[in-house]
Amino acid sequence: MAIPPQVFPPRKRRPSAGAFIPPKFSDQRLLQSLFLLSQEISSLKPLQFLLRRNSLSIIRKTKILAILFEELLKKPILVLSPTLLCFEEMYLVLQRIKTLLEDCVNGSKMWLLMQSESIANNFHELTVELATLLDIFSVKEVEVSEDVEELFLLLRKQCSQAKVFVDERDSSLRLDVLTMLDRIQKEIVPDNSKLAEIFDFLGLPNSLSCKEEIENLEDEVQNQKDEKAKSDMIALIGLVRYAKCVLFEPLTPGSDSKTKKLASDANIPADFRCPISLDLMRDPVVMATGQTYDRESIALWIESGHNTCPKTGQALVHTSLIPNQALKNLIAMWCRERKIPFETAGDNNRTNGVIKNKAALEAAKMTASFLVNKMAASQSMEAVNGVIYELRTLAKSNSDSRACIAEAGAIPVLARYLGSDEGVGSLNLQVNAVTAMLNLSILEANKTKIIENGKALNGVIEVLRTGATWEAKGNAAATIFSLSCVHCHRKLLGRKTRVIKGLLDLAKSGPPGPKRDALVAILNLAGDREAARRLVEEGVVDVVKEMINVLPVEAAAILEMVVKRGGIMAVAAAHNTIKKLGTLMREGSETARESAVATLVTICRKGGAEIVAELATIIGIERIIWELMGSGTMRARRKASSLLRIVRRWAAGLDGDFLGHSTVATSSSSSSRVIQNSTYMAGFNKINGAILILLVVMVMSQPAHARLLGGSLLHNVDAIQQGPDLASSGGNDVSEGEEVNKYRPLLLNLLPKGPLPPSGPSKRTNNVVN
Repeated sequence: MAIPPQVFPPRKRRPSAGAFIPPKFSDQRLLQSLFLLSQEISSLKPLQFLLRRNSLSIIRKTKILAILFEELLKKPILVLSPTLLCFEEMYLVLQRIKTLLEDCVNGSKMWLLMQSESIANNFHELTVELATLLDIFSVKEVEVSEDVEELFLLLRKQCSQAKVFVDERDSSLRLDVLTMLDRIQKEIVPDNSKLAEIFDFLGLPNSLSCKEEIENLEDEVQNQKDEKAKSDMIALIGLVRYAKCVLFEPLTPGSDSKTKKLASDANIPADFRCPISLDLMRDPVVMATGQTYDRESIALWIESGHNTCPKTGQALVHTSLIPNQALKNLIAMWCRERKIPFETAGDNNRTNGVIKNKAALEAAKMTASFLVNKMAASQSMEAVNGVIYELRTLAKSNSDSRACIAEAGAIPVLARYLGSDEGVGSLNLQVNAVTAMLNLSILEANKTKIIENGKALNGVIEVLRTGATWEAKGNAAATIFSLSCVHCHRKLLGRKTRVIKGLLDLAKSGPPGPKRDALVAILNLAGDREAARRLVEEGVVDVVKEMINVLPVEAAAILEMVVKRGGIMAVAAAHNTIKKLGTLMREGSETARESAVATLVTICRKGGAEIVAELATIIGIERIIWELMGSGTMRARRKASSLLRIVRRWAAGLDGDFLGHSTVATSSSSSSRVIQNSTYMAGFNKINGAILILLVVMVMSQPAHARLLGGSLLHNVDAIQQGPDLASSGGNDVSEGEEVNKYRPLLLNLLPKGPLPPSGPSKRTNNVVN
């Protein structure tokens, strides 16, 4: 047999803590708890299709115990001390009986069938434990009625004589399923009549019940640790999926908007988002700098020739990526609680037994081939809609299914129903078709197939621009994002005007979910310089400016990327966003603040003094920058420090310095610059006049003290005293000594609260990415 019966996992759920820890109750409370627990078990319905006799027997025994406990509760005074331990142990046994029954009722029927012998043994073991406790309990001492005593003695006799019972029909059916899986593994298509017989016996009469069975089996897989057991469970999932499509009519296809909303509109924690794609991380990895990224995004970054960390700008000592398993488990748990599908990007290339199970793979091929042939042969739109919905669901399940669907030739057939001409008869048809294409595009190999099929790609773009519903447009935008994750495809898509305009139109007028899908796709395309230029020409900056208050993280990230890649046109277009970026630095999330300050640094460096002057008009800008230097991310602190130096050099009249030009001045002009800077600082109401006079006197007596204010205010004083070479290099190489440090406590008390700018050398190096 392909799947030995003994390898299947023993349980999905675990008993509660009450099933292992004896309760610390008083005698009366213990009796009352036993009575309520036995009544609760008695009210449960016996299993309907499997292990019916075992469940019915133990429920009947529990009913008799409930009668005994009820009789004991009627006594006015009852001391249980001699039998207290017996009743405490009985409470534990009843808890385990309840857990086992609930587990069988709520779990997968296929799992229950595969475990029928093991679970029958579990029922027997609980009966034996109950018999032992009933032997210890002396019913004569508690003086119950004769009828109750007779029932008790009968129960004790039945428990002591109980034997393991396995229904022959259960064993026969289990053997049939294992044989069928073995035949599927050998690429033999199952007999439909035999398959229908099995599913009828298990109580799976329609597509809805099969869908619930698949969900239960997937829960079983998530709760298993043994890889071989997971592999065999997935073989069962493949069998149920095949039977669902072959035996039953498809579910009435809907837009599935609830699931989509959960996946796209969920408030994803910041730590679960990849700093590059801003999307939920599927396979978080840690690089040499200690920062965590999604494997797919950071791998693309490294493959593009970068040797620095995207977030910190540090040079990479090595390019090894270490899986962050703890974070991955937290993300998976978070997704499971919200019913959001979670599959790691690395699963596309996994070769372990879980994904590459032979029976599961062959079942997926049979299912995909059946659905594609049925879709091609269907005459009515309603029938086609149902088949496409099944393909959409199958493509969402795992990477093997996506590969099998594409290999069966689904992409050209799906492309027929992406355009509005054939989809007008059903709004859901277009939604299901484009969503199926989105799910297929998750697999790396399928991205190329979609791009190379001109009709499929043009169909997705057409849905993006003229889709019948917002959901269809949003899923088309998500498909563009998925396709653009490959560098060469990003260049191709970024040069298509219809793609650029479609994404911008959706970002401007769409509801929140599709709007975010469009922004994420725009962010991905903006990584290409030519695409960034086209985006600027089409007005992306104006669109993003309106989105800063709605989706600040995405909007700030797009601005940063566009300004970095889009050239002087992008800088000019971003001029009107400076005040909003300043507000975002103060009120945004950690990620948004980082992107905002990075964007401002780039704009100020490329835009000149007018841009810096605009930034300086923001009330309290230095306070905002200082706060970011003290509480932001590592990259945000570095960018904030750069921005502070730019603002202060502009205030000191060193316009050319922050633009990368050298400045040579005289000693008298240096003093003049100091006074000008003091006047400027007073204008900002940051330091009162007395402190300014003190600082000027200190600086004039010892220029190195300027380090206490970041070093950039008195750049030319240092430059003149130390020679023209230092003046042309930026003037930031003056070292601090003990004389400087003795003033630091005084100034820390006099200056505004918040972190001081970093002291010491601050010359930019070539390995820092701004």
